[in-house]
Amino acid sequence: MNLRRLVVREILHRKLNFALSVLGVFLAVLCVIATLGILRAHDAQTDRIIGEMEVQTRDEMAKLEDEIRKSMKGLGFNIYIFPEDQEMSEVYAQGYASKSMPEEYVNKLASSDIVTVNHLLPSLTRKIKWPEKARTVILIGVRGEVPLAHRDPKAPLIDPVEEDKLVLGYELHRSLDLAPGDTVEFMGESFTVEKCHDERGSKDDITIWMNLGQCQELLQMEGRINAIQALECNCATVDRLGEIRKELLQILPDTRIIETGSTALARAEARNTAQATAERQIAGKKQERARLRRERERFAGLLLPIVSVFSMAWIGMLTLTNVRERIPEIGILRAIGVKSRTVLTAFLGRAFVAGLTGAALGLALAFFAGPLFEENFFQGHSISSLLDARDWWLPLLLAPLFACLAAWLPSFHAAQQDPAVVLRHD
Repeated sequence: MNLRRLVVREILHRKLNFALSVLGVFLAVLCVIATLGILRAHDAQTDRIIGEMEVQTRDEMAKLEDEIRKSMKGLGFNIYIFPEDQEMSEVYAQGYASKSMPEEYVNKLASSDIVTVNHLLPSLTRKIKWPEKARTVILIGVRGEVPLAHRDPKAPLIDPVEEDKLVLGYELHRSLDLAPGDTVEFMGESFTVEKCHDERGSKDDITIWMNLGQCQELLQMEGRINAIQALECNCATVDRLGEIRKELLQILPDTRIIETGSTALARAEARNTAQATAERQIAGKKQERARLRRERERFAGLLLPIVSVFSMAWIGMLTLTNVRERIPEIGILRAIGVKSRTVLTAFLGRAFVAGLTGAALGLALAFFAGPLFEENFFQGHSISSLLDARDWWLPLLLAPLFACLAAWLPSFHAAQQDPAVVLRHD
């Protein structure tokens, strides 16, 4: 007897039993697909949330960096490099260093690979008499900022003073009635007032800024400076100043490194705090989403085995019921020469077809009806985008195998029936 025909007749003879077997597989496969989709949707939603938080954090940090840069430009430098033998009490008392060091030091720094500071500005400062005006002033010679060789040029914090030009503090230009464009004599040389500062309420109000080279000539200190000013990079480290000193002293061992506090530095620290807070929030959100993922995984870990076992038990029970109802027919088949192997294969073939049909129907429903549940179950994602090719063909492979496994014992029992014993009673 043709095996395929036998399987078809077996299915058609017990349509309800076969349909219930298909239903068991259908529900199991649908449950598996839905669970996978929900877990994948959770992962996709987590990636989206974390991605948005990271982008928002980067944007906020960029804005803070820009605000800090603007603040630093207005408030000045906060790292000072002095000669090693300079008494700091003298600097604190008079506002500048009396010792000097070679101007070449700033070029040595600029050509190195320093990462903790930028905006290098050499300067020479002295308190002197302005003989032509009989005034005591603070003279500061500055040049353009020296760019670091390994970094892109940055906008300078202060503008350089051109040769034969002076920049005057508020008290000097106010009391002497000077304005930009005026010509003045200073230590026997003629200069043009380039700029006049507003009142700052500090020693800057009695300060004259001039070109560093001319300042060195007037003070007979060619090639010498008494300070290098710099701006520290915004690095969130435990020992920020210690790292700066360690790096700079490796390049300039015979110097002293001093950090001064400023509002801009406080804002930089606030930026670091804000970044750390944002990172903690992101980490907290990741932990929260991971905890929710674990809970869903645990639920799926309980649900899927239960559904699978229930489906196999359901198919096994239906197969057993079918076998018991077909005992007389099995006896007749065996009596007319149908082998036990054929009977076994017929029942297993029926189970295989039920598993394949149920899996196909479950996958088809998930694919076509999935859009109806995108918002409520899959967080706006389509089921087709959440599952890969393996998720679709694997149920088609496993469902028939599990169905055959569930039907094995009843089918084997049917195949082992002795036709003489069966027909004796029927």
